[in-house]
Amino acid sequence: MKNLLFIVNPSAGRKHIKGKLFDIVDLFVKADYNVRVYPTQAKQDATRIVCEEGWLYDLIVCAGGDGTLDEVVAGCMKCGCDTPIGYIPSGTTNDFARSLGIPKDPMRAANRIVKYQPQPIDIGSFNGDCFVYVAAFGAFSAVSYSTPQEYKNHLGHMAYILEGIRSVPSLTSYHMKVEYDDNVIEDDFLIGMITNSLTVGGFPNPNSKIAQLDDGMFEALLVKYPTNPIDLQATVTAYLMGEFNPEYMYQFKARKISVDSPETVAWTLDGEFGGNVTYAEVQNMQHAIQIIKK
Repeated sequence: MKNLLFIVNPSAGRKHIKGKLFDIVDLFVKADYNVRVYPTQAKQDATRIVCEEGWLYDLIVCAGGDGTLDEVVAGCMKCGCDTPIGYIPSGTTNDFARSLGIPKDPMRAANRIVKYQPQPIDIGSFNGDCFVYVAAFGAFSAVSYSTPQEYKNHLGHMAYILEGIRSVPSLTSYHMKVEYDDNVIEDDFLIGMITNSLTVGGFPNPNSKIAQLDDGMFEALLVKYPTNPIDLQATVTAYLMGEFNPEYMYQFKARKISVDSPETVAWTLDGEFGGNVTYAEVQNMQHAIQIIKK
């Protein structure tokens, strides 16, 4: 029998995964896996267990939100574990699962894991720390980690929307110099995203039309800071609708991007706080992990 490490975040989303655990484990056993189930106990616990034991298994499956997947990937990258990964999305938004085409239903997702082969995907490096699908700053980027978990459990994605509305009066301008390839952009920005995903925070990503998950490139979107209320409304509307508007936005693809600011800026990595920095170097690590997606 093959060995499978099943990492479960029991607090993810609305905790619906708990009612499916027996059926999922039964499915894995019937597919000739010897299953060890590990419920995470705290943040970074998934990273720790992967570092300590990941190399002992033929497959690592995680059930949780994108943050849980991020911790598993971080463990693999930190310790050089090349074990393939399966993902059962059970968080509030599950952006990366949507991009991978993984079903929301836990049993359908588990069935795909035992049916299909892993494929390589790109992940990112942010000042040496890894992330899976988005590094972002500015308006709305903190909503995913500033929204209380109990609100997410009760309201689902609506909790993100309400928290985003609440943050509108405190929108801030960020003056930055952004360099990529042989290009330089310097401007005042409302939002910035470096992504490898079709959605971000449950909203359509304006980069989705040019996105590829395994081409060694990131898709970047920089939203200019509006100078008047009319432009503000048009800018925020276009962003939330997932539309690229060249009047208000810069968009490009690159393998490596550096962002320099005279003041510290808070960044978000995969929906979690990524630190306050004045300089960020973001690099695409092509085909860094193997994940089962279809």
